[in-house]
Amino acid sequence: MRKGYITVFLTLSLTLILSLVFTVIEGARISAIRMKFECVADIGMNSVLAEYHRELLEQYDLLFVDMSYGGSHASVGNTEAHLKNYMQKNLQGGESAGYAGVRDFLAMEAGDVKIGQYSIASDSGGSVLKRQISDYMSDYPLGALLEKLDSGAEAVQKHGFETRDIEGEWMAYENEIKEIGIPKQQTEEGKYEEVPMDNPADAAASTRNSGVLNLVLDDPSQVSAVRVSLNDYISNRSLIEGSGLCKEAVSVSGGVSELAFQAYLFEKCGYYGHETEKSLLKYQMEYILAGKDTDWQNLEKIAKRLLRWREVSNFSYIMTDNARIGEAELVAAALAVVLLCPELFKPVKYTLLYAWVYLESLQDVKTLLSGGRVPVFKTAQDWKTNLSGLLNVRGSLKADTGGNGLNYEDYLRIMLFLENKDKRTFRAMDIMEMDIRQTPGNGRFRLDACFDTYQAELSVSSRFGYSYEITRLYGFY
Repeated sequence: MRKGYITVFLTLSLTLILSLVFTVIEGARISAIRMKFECVADIGMNSVLAEYHRELLEQYDLLFVDMSYGGSHASVGNTEAHLKNYMQKNLQGGESAGYAGVRDFLAMEAGDVKIGQYSIASDSGGSVLKRQISDYMSDYPLGALLEKLDSGAEAVQKHGFETRDIEGEWMAYENEIKEIGIPKQQTEEGKYEEVPMDNPADAAASTRNSGVLNLVLDDPSQVSAVRVSLNDYISNRSLIEGSGLCKEAVSVSGGVSELAFQAYLFEKCGYYGHETEKSLLKYQMEYILAGKDTDWQNLEKIAKRLLRWREVSNFSYIMTDNARIGEAELVAAALAVVLLCPELFKPVKYTLLYAWVYLESLQDVKTLLSGGRVPVFKTAQDWKTNLSGLLNVRGSLKADTGGNGLNYEDYLRIMLFLENKDKRTFRAMDIMEMDIRQTPGNGRFRLDACFDTYQAELSVSSRFGYSYEITRLYGFY
């Protein structure tokens, strides 16, 4: 026979030991639930970002997630469903994963998933988009570009390239000629008839309504005939709105640089003579500047603007060129003598000068569209046309790929620099939508359905009676 007091003592000790063990096990379960929740939240939110739009990255080097996922309905609810699905798959234990006889020590389930904040590409006037672009262009030498653009824009503004109405000044002298009138002269039959003036400026003036492209291009039929419906694109429709530019993203990657955005557009977009292969509108930079629905109209508008700029510059020069003024005075004096009307000398002289400037400016536009260069301000050596060319404007224009000064791209850069910021931004986003929609599966793509940062409020529960919530901010920065 043995006494049993040791067994009683052991039983009492085991009770305390098992209580400690179970407490440690439960504590381990709680810690494991929290740790797994953290991991699953990170995996799930990164998995959402891994669904970035492939074509947008390939064509424009931008990282955004499309909330429509290629469908027709864009909603943050789609992304919430994707995020919850990723979380649930990573929370599944061995038993639910198909391993027989294996119990899940944590037994966790994904709870509510709510995305409260998200930065849409078009938010804050496109600042979200431009923040990414500024980050992408961070190594671009913007200092030299800014210096060049500043000098060009200063010349445009200081000398009234955009505001001076050269055509109106020319027509004022034409009207003065009409007011003076041409005296009637007696014919051999004794009748008094008005003698035709035969002012060469009139031949040039008659071409102003012909369209600049029809005058300066050797074969206008080669201009792209693409037409788009602008109501389908972001600058002309109601937008999905997010929470705006993410402060955390700005603090990491930097703010928005308009100059970087402009440089980016010339890297990614085509223009006349430098078209891109996958573009819908062939003259994309011209669209950003002009905003018309056809390539022809956009290029025509830019050509007219270039013509106006060149007329202002060329007129400023010709008024300092005594030799060319003398040529115009000689023709004007001859006409005044023939017509027996000395009062016509001054207005005819100026119509000739304005017409000559117009002819020279058309030559400049032709040179630029041919790939040549034209200085902002000319010297005598830079002048290309003759006064006699007024009698056959189109025939006197010659393609020129040489010269000095600025080329077509340089003039476009100055125009873009002067363009309204909002128009510039949203028309650029139109171009992006046009191009992405041409790719398979993206026929309804829209930039205002794309986000690059988002904040999610996540929750999980366990069958063991625990539940937790967490808030995380993730994005491309």
